[in-house]
Amino acid sequence: MHADSPRPSFGTELRDAVTPRATLLVVGVLALQLLFIASYVGALHDPKPRDVPFGVVAPRAAAGQAVARLERLPGSPLDPRALPDEATAREQLRNRDIDAALLIDPAAPTDTLLVASGGGRVLSTALTTLTTNLEASQRRTVRTVDVVPSATRDPNGLSPFYLVVGWCVGGYLCAAALAISAGAKPSDPRRAVLRLLVTALFAAVGGLGGAVIVGPVLDALPGSTAAYWGLGALIVFAVGAATLAFQGLFGTVGIGLVILLVVVLGNPSAGGALPPPLLPPFWKAVGPALPPGAGTWATRSLAYFEGNAMASALLVLAAWAAAGTAITLLAAARHPRPR
Repeated sequence: MHADSPRPSFGTELRDAVTPRATLLVVGVLALQLLFIASYVGALHDPKPRDVPFGVVAPRAAAGQAVARLERLPGSPLDPRALPDEATAREQLRNRDIDAALLIDPAAPTDTLLVASGGGRVLSTALTTLTTNLEASQRRTVRTVDVVPSATRDPNGLSPFYLVVGWCVGGYLCAAALAISAGAKPSDPRRAVLRLLVTALFAAVGGLGGAVIVGPVLDALPGSTAAYWGLGALIVFAVGAATLAFQGLFGTVGIGLVILLVVVLGNPSAGGALPPPLLPPFWKAVGPALPPGAGTWATRSLAYFEGNAMASALLVLAAWAAAGTAITLLAAARHPRPR
């Protein structure tokens, strides 16, 4: 530029420095930031039990009266059902069919509450408080028995959630790294297959690493390291394949869409900090359909419930993996093969 050349105006420099594409990306980031705040605060700011599956064991007449009284509680905190005996109540707790059960003994002043803190200590504590207050209004007391306790090194039952969050983060960061290094959209199906194979290898290694850390290294969770490995690999690949699919359809913007689903919506609704019965209706409804929620449920089942009630969660994760793979390949097929 010559010394006497006029200096570009501020508007011209601004248009050169901040392109329309950059402006759209910044606006998108701002939207994600606000949605992040709204989702986390909205899900976690006012925990209340809602329709918690709750068993009642008592003589026939007393059971009917107790169930009717619990159904009429303001706000519908419990979904009570009469059970024939204590053995059935314990079995349903271990199968994750109910979250607590009250054993009523009309001949004694004290009843027994069975809980399962392995499903989330904050839920078992909330149910203990609720039941204690209800019993006090009847001039009775309650004794709490933890049928499925959380591990000593996982007192609040949060390790499964943090393990799944780590696996999910690894999945979308792996796919994002592939996009940054070679372009968001694969140029042809062959490269799409290679990216999926790399993601699968990463998932196998990441799943094993997480399983070893929470098992042999930290002894944070009980259960089989091999089972955690398989589950972790499925979670990582499901999120990674979904990220590749969104990138194939939308380019770099696809990474933001995955963050919206997995981080903004998925993490607060996963049942980690607050188990599903304590979440507001929207987050309680969407959580099981997203990888963090399905993964957290399955990991807790492996750790504390002998692998029970995992089928639906595994189907959700498999669906994400299969759909991500199929869409990635179909999106790549739209692009001409380079010469």
